[in-house]
Amino acid sequence: MGAGTSVVSGYIGMQVAVRANVRTTKLAMDSLDAAFKLAFRGGLVLGFTLVGCALLNLMLLIMWYRSTFLVDISEGNAEHKLKIRSQQTLRMFEAIAGYGLGGSTVALFGRVGGGIFTKAADVGADLVGKVIENMDEDSIQNPAVIADNVGDNVGDIAGMGSDLFGSFAEATCACLVISATSPQLVAANAMLFPLMITALGIFVGLIVSFFSSHIHNVDEDHKVELSLKLQLILTTILMTPGLYVLTETCLPKSIEFPAV
Repeated sequence: MGAGTSVVSGYIGMQVAVRANVRTTKLAMDSLDAAFKLAFRGGLVLGFTLVGCALLNLMLLIMWYRSTFLVDISEGNAEHKLKIRSQQTLRMFEAIAGYGLGGSTVALFGRVGGGIFTKAADVGADLVGKVIENMDEDSIQNPAVIADNVGDNVGDIAGMGSDLFGSFAEATCACLVISATSPQLVAANAMLFPLMITALGIFVGLIVSFFSSHIHNVDEDHKVELSLKLQLILTTILMTPGLYVLTETCLPKSIEFPAV
């Protein structure tokens, strides 16, 4: 499931990027603001699709594995039941950790394959075009530029999409495994706290992205950087109180982890 989600994320990113790049180039001939907004929205598709698919499939996997690993315990006192439930939960999340491994495996081939292709073409374009023929960077007269751009798309979009998914899946699965070692988190059923942070980030991202795509106008070159920096600032402003409320609501007052 991890490998399949990674492949889908990269494929969707490539499909959107190819179409968005062409339209952005055409709009940039007339309006910087229109070109920026289209490019920005094209990036949003990959970002939200990647995180949404990753979160959905991971949650479905957890719900499926619950029926296999979490068996009802009828014997013993409360402390014994909690100990057994902690062991079952830890085994479940250790198995689910393979979800992140699958995503990283596909990301390896996407990043390395695209990187080799683009670097080979880029070196060829530089040596032949710029050094020998004295052409400009990315000159339309240099056929190697086409291969270079294709490699950039494969490595920086499909590979990056798979890589980001792999990083998200691995980090989340690691948090789940660690959380299963705490009796307090297991008793409070708070192991899914990392997934709730991601879900909160999706809603905050939707709100903040509306600012750059509909409110802020990018009619000058320096406003491109300003718009992207404002995304980070506004996201931090909105996420901070949201994380505080989420932490106070979902986590127990005290958490202990066994000594390693």
